[in-house]
Amino acid sequence: MPATPPFAASDADYHAWAAGEVAHWRARTLKPAGAVDRAARGLQQRINRAIPERVHETVTAVIERLTRTILTGADLTTGEPHRGLPLQERDRRARRAIEGFRTAAAVEGGVTGAGGFWMAMADFPALLTLKIKLLFDLAAIYGHETEEFAERLFLLHVFQLAFSGAGRRADVLHALEDWDARAHPQSYEAFDWRRFQQEYRDYIDLAKLAQMLPVIGAPVGAVVNWRLTERLGETAMNAYRMRALA
Repeated sequence: MPATPPFAASDADYHAWAAGEVAHWRARTLKPAGAVDRAARGLQQRINRAIPERVHETVTAVIERLTRTILTGADLTTGEPHRGLPLQERDRRARRAIEGFRTAAAVEGGVTGAGGFWMAMADFPALLTLKIKLLFDLAAIYGHETEEFAERLFLLHVFQLAFSGAGRRADVLHALEDWDARAHPQSYEAFDWRRFQQEYRDYIDLAKLAQMLPVIGAPVGAVVNWRLTERLGETAMNAYRMRALA
């Protein structure tokens, strides 16, 4: 869970503390992959090479269609963005939102994990929907208008940053830096959906496979969903802090 400040701070002191948190998060994000991460990545790449190209194309199309539908869906609007709040209050509300979504994701993962293979498969789109909804809520908390295409593109990059391998995270993080000072595409056509879906699958597949096993599927599903949602929340919080402090 994102860290909480150890004191009741003035706005200036809180900004200084938050800047330190962003710096620590940025250093962790850019940290090279360790031996375990490299081994898991190598295994996943061997699995990917064994999967026929037609399957990769189908999965890419499904994830692209699902993600586009979620991102453009009117049912995810969260009302007016929160205006005029200090960063300290925004962070407090963000933590509360992350806790709520984290609990919901854990419950959903436990239920589907207890139901065997097909229910575990159903967890994939359900969890993706929860994650995107969390991002929309956090965008409103930090005062950003999710009706604007550039904001939805920002959310897509935050999602990608949270669930990419070490070799990809630096590129995505640099794309998020100085976001408000740069022009952005006005359609999703330039977005690399193939890389997006493969990085996402590579990040979660090995953990989610255990969710399909008898007996242990329910607790594994709950823990994995909890941690994945927590990681997304921490990434989004720091990405929005980075924008606020720029």
